[in-house]
Amino acid sequence: MGGEAMNAHPVLLQKKYARIIAGFAEKEKMSLENALDFFYKSELYQLISQGISDMHCRSDLYLIDELEEEYKDSQRK
Repeated sequence: MGGEAMNAHPVLLQKKYARIIAGFAEKEKMSLENALDFFYKSELYQLISQGISDMHCRSDLYLIDELEEEYKDSQRK
């Protein structure tokens, strides 16, 4: 296995994305459309989709918190 990236099943990953986006939208009081747009442009999405650091194995709540931090950082710039 070494340094290979782990890949999650595509259908399970899509369901995970949907849960993360919905949870993020709720926490930030934004539309699902805006949450979806931010998520797919986020660094977090890149990490999950590329299987880096097994981010897809992290809990939805953890990933929502990470996305929220990334969003808040982007608002400060």
